[in-house]
Amino acid sequence: MASIRLIKKDIDYLVSEVVSDCYLTIYFHPEKKQEIVSVMEEAVELRNSLFAQIKPKEKHNPSLVKKHYAQIRRDLMTKVDGLFVKLSGISSKK
Repeated sequence: MASIRLIKKDIDYLVSEVVSDCYLTIYFHPEKKQEIVSVMEEAVELRNSLFAQIKPKEKHNPSLVKKHYAQIRRDLMTKVDGLFVKLSGISSKK
């Protein structure tokens, strides 16, 4: 069974990577600060929404709990990847 603590650590780590990349991008592209800040806000909203979804509704069925955590991890990976793509798109356009 997946650990809630480990999932929370993964969420925090990946979202903090997005935010730190945003800070680096702001440093190199200060003219695009507003767009980059919006990506940072999306990352924080993603973190908060995933933390709200952590507690499974069906605690006594290990199979459903495992599926629930797997879905949260899939959502995390796809949405963080989307944020990185959006950030690289902002930094690459002239």
